[in-house]
Amino acid sequence: METLENSPITVTRVAGHIGADIDGVDLAGPLSDETIAAIRSALLTHKVIFFRGQRLGHAEHIAFGRRFGELTRRPNPQSGDELDEYPQIFTVSPHLDMQRYGRDYEAHYRSRWGSTISGWHSDMSHAVNPPMASILRAETVPEFGGDTNWTNLVAAYNGLSESLRGYVDTLRAEHNFWAGYRMSEHDPLDRSILDMVNKNGMVAIHPVVRVHPETGERALFVSPSRTNRIIGLTPFESRSILELLFEHITRPEYTVRFRWEPGAVAFWDNRSTAHIAATDVNYLEASRVLHRVTIVGDKPVGPDGYISESVAGRPFGN
Repeated sequence: METLENSPITVTRVAGHIGADIDGVDLAGPLSDETIAAIRSALLTHKVIFFRGQRLGHAEHIAFGRRFGELTRRPNPQSGDELDEYPQIFTVSPHLDMQRYGRDYEAHYRSRWGSTISGWHSDMSHAVNPPMASILRAETVPEFGGDTNWTNLVAAYNGLSESLRGYVDTLRAEHNFWAGYRMSEHDPLDRSILDMVNKNGMVAIHPVVRVHPETGERALFVSPSRTNRIIGLTPFESRSILELLFEHITRPEYTVRFRWEPGAVAFWDNRSTAHIAATDVNYLEASRVLHRVTIVGDKPVGPDGYISESVAGRPFGN
């Protein structure tokens, strides 16, 4: 356990390479600049940080997120109750999808994963400027199930051999939303989901290794869900290298698993992590409602100075 100077917070590591519990702070209350700086420092060090027993409403959630940067507006329309007043809040709830579409679309396309690890992703990496970070809070969760896992992409990069690090430092990769899925254009439901998502489709070329703009650390910026191919390689070469990297970043030693409870908050650095939600919640007849704010990010930069490029779509942000 670590107590930071000039700050009431305590930081307790929860896994070997990633994750820390933060205690001694009420995120809904006024927070000093020193406390915000301590939270940012913990985030940069531990990649994902967890708070328990918080009492954030939508307004407090937004106010806390704004202390770290500009917030995005939710990419998909959500309305009803209090959501119209807070466009920065994106609510994760199958119930809302059922209201809007008559079906839990996310559960359907998760069933189209191409492998058991296809769900691992960094948020919006198919945008030319993926988010800097996300802050997710739990309102209603089942008694068990629906945990979330994160992996440390910096530790994964450092875990590669020196020769392989030197090679991947030079690579670029294409990211799109459907890279990890096996959707069929001839299936009516698949086709309707493809049409809905592709209406505002984004495709970007990113360095395979991203240099963190604040810490200078190098991270493997690839994920099974979003990384489609490595530029300049044959399909066979690309797939072989990506599968090696995907298996590597999801090795258990680089990960942490978080069990949700009402009032819990997870805050992760999207520039140095990937994550996946456990799909066991799909089989539970229990309500699960979480709310997220997302902080606008910048374009990734590679070790050689390459800056990400957009292939399709607008930059992601407010």
